[in-house]
Amino acid sequence: MFVSRLVLDDYRSWHQLMLDFAPGLNVLFGANGLGKTNIVEAIEVLSTGGSHRASSSIPLVKAGEKTAVIRANVDDDGTTTTYEVSIPARGANRARINSGKSLYMRDVVGKVPSVTFSPEDQRLISADPATRRAFLNQAASQLRFDYYETLQRFNQTAKQRSTLLRQLSQQQMAGRPVDAALSGLEIWTGQFIESGMALTRLRRQVVERLSEPFSRIYRQLAGDRNQVRMIYAPSFEEVLSVPQALMQETSSSESLTAVATATTTPDLDMQVHAAISRHFQRIYPGEVAQGRNLIGPHRDDLIVELNGMPAREYASNGEMWTLALALRMAVFETLSAERGTTPILILDDVFAQLDESRRRQIVDFAGKQSQVLITMAARGDLPEGLENGDAGPVAMIDVGEVADRMEALFAVPDVSQFMPNKDDAQ
Repeated sequence: MFVSRLVLDDYRSWHQLMLDFAPGLNVLFGANGLGKTNIVEAIEVLSTGGSHRASSSIPLVKAGEKTAVIRANVDDDGTTTTYEVSIPARGANRARINSGKSLYMRDVVGKVPSVTFSPEDQRLISADPATRRAFLNQAASQLRFDYYETLQRFNQTAKQRSTLLRQLSQQQMAGRPVDAALSGLEIWTGQFIESGMALTRLRRQVVERLSEPFSRIYRQLAGDRNQVRMIYAPSFEEVLSVPQALMQETSSSESLTAVATATTTPDLDMQVHAAISRHFQRIYPGEVAQGRNLIGPHRDDLIVELNGMPAREYASNGEMWTLALALRMAVFETLSAERGTTPILILDDVFAQLDESRRRQIVDFAGKQSQVLITMAARGDLPEGLENGDAGPVAMIDVGEVADRMEALFAVPDVSQFMPNKDDAQ
């Protein structure tokens, strides 16, 4: 599978873009500020439903415009499929396949699998839990086709419940009756628990599936005997405490579909729901006082340990980079196995951040993939092993020339020449 053509309308810095790619290695080079990262980010958005650079879709729309559009022709075993994503400045994203009917974004997420390596990847280890949740959301959205919809449903429910909590807080402070708001809160709390349980279970399944390849790949990259592991730390701990024995009966090498069918029963669901409900009853005063949801999947974390210690606190910069690379490669390997096709590999300006050893590891990894998109500031920055064609043919794309060509191709004519002259109008 590879992207053969990408078309952008009003996406970030690009008013219009039409760019062809080849299978194998594609290198986009040019000065900073030309929009290289915006090009490869658009493919990431098509794949995962979002960008690791933005927490919402708003920054993806060019300033002053109403809607951004991403179109991609994707070739797979001789068949070309056109995917289109519309991103409004306000409202929900929509999608189309082969110019068909309007679809939800969830209907195309994961159809074109990709994995992005970026300069910010070290933050997967060093930053706060929100960064790791975003990583987990992107990986899971491609690994489980029901994940993106489950995540959206939880986010919508969490927003509604949070709004009610703020209203309750304001009404209590003003001494007004709260009976109606309390009734609504009970309903939204039930939905919050149900959607949160579903999201927590999906996240657990994905982490279990990634755990073995992550540990194995890290040892291969680091070449040492350090022990690493990833631990899913859910806010809804009750979801894990009851059915954990069932989870242990499944192998981490099994497909996610097989694992999903072995981790829940109606009786267990009722037990877990009741346990979480009791938890909410205990923290109700604090939630109303603060006007926000104090527990739930929006507070989950993915803990990475190095030799039994939190890597965030104890790993060196070099070890953090290796751990981050292992995380990305584990997602890539698992996607390949689950989907039966090789994901598109995106290397966004990563070589300048890595030492020679890690550059070589990335080069060796990239040379084996069906399509690789690389961004860099200068043509000469291409690492040895790629520039001489050892990893196959290299398509060099000068983004500065592309920008000039797009400006000329889509230039807006001076409409004044088509307006009637005042003298002619008399």
